[in-house]
Amino acid sequence: MTPVDQSKAVPETQRSPSVLTYSHPRTVPLSTRATALVFEDPKSKALFHHLRRVAPSNASIVITGETGTGKELVARYVHDESERRAGPFVAVNCAGFSESLVESELFGHERGAFTGAVGTKIGWFEAANGGTLFLDEIGDLPLAMQVKLLRVLQEREVVRVGSRNPIPIDVRVIAATNVNLEEAVAAGHFRSDLYYRINVAALRLLPLRERSGDILPLADHFLQMYRSRLGGATESFAPETRALLLAYPWPGNIRELENTIHHALLVCHDNLVRPSDLHLAPLQPKGAIASPVINSPLENLLVELFEQNTPNLFETLTETIVRAAYRYCKNNQVQTARLLGISRNILRSQLKNFGLIGGTEGTEAGSEIRV
Repeated sequence: MTPVDQSKAVPETQRSPSVLTYSHPRTVPLSTRATALVFEDPKSKALFHHLRRVAPSNASIVITGETGTGKELVARYVHDESERRAGPFVAVNCAGFSESLVESELFGHERGAFTGAVGTKIGWFEAANGGTLFLDEIGDLPLAMQVKLLRVLQEREVVRVGSRNPIPIDVRVIAATNVNLEEAVAAGHFRSDLYYRINVAALRLLPLRERSGDILPLADHFLQMYRSRLGGATESFAPETRALLLAYPWPGNIRELENTIHHALLVCHDNLVRPSDLHLAPLQPKGAIASPVINSPLENLLVELFEQNTPNLFETLTETIVRAAYRYCKNNQVQTARLLGISRNILRSQLKNFGLIGGTEGTEAGSEIRV
């Protein structure tokens, strides 16, 4: 389908010195992305001041942070505060592309360029012309695609698949990832020249557990939001509930906090949210997640391997883990990637390196586009 302007249906960010959210939260698909940010914690206030400085520029930005910390919200805020605010904001999930279709999705294709190309299709760079292109999970792009992306950013033009005619583009790129790109560069999974090209300005979103001053303001925001949606009485948090909210580590960050408050309002009684309503008992308290595991069976095994000076240990362990997971999942790539917590593109690269699949193995297309 040819990308079209859907700005009337797309939530825009609201400007506020303390709260950043979508103006139409109900239009945001339920997922792991955060739907609100606050800037109450001193670390968050510092981030907000940095945002105010870099947003008006035309510089490329890399936003890093764990899943659910609000990377897309920050990208939308940067767009809204820039001179491109009247142009389109196009958000693309790079992890959803198969290797065979990623070039067509980003740069477009001409009719007959490949089997199934029944018509001309503009890519997401052209759809974002004059505005901002948000490349979410950019670390999952295949290396071959990274080369082509770098050329587009350098030349400021795209060439559709099946065409030889360059098309000028005027796009500001904001990239986001939940992986450490510097480590990915060192490991050979991400091109250093592309990293330096897009990392003109860097924004790091801290996990919620490292900015505890934002937890209660966010909880109050979600309490008011869902109380209004549910049409219930005036619920409030019990003092011990607020203490638990502050003590919990929130591994799922803002999105987990929102889901927790939503659930609590559905089950609470007497207009008071108690600790049991949060349904957090099975999870560890904050502080415990960072505690090192001492003398675990896995660590003992690793120590033995260290003492034996096992050659190529990292590669051997990686291959063993990938092979075992692939067998465990009965050679299902999607389930294996989910089990290991990596993208399908990275998994396929590992499977090819270890000779578990052929070099032409492909997957279904599955891009997630938010314009």
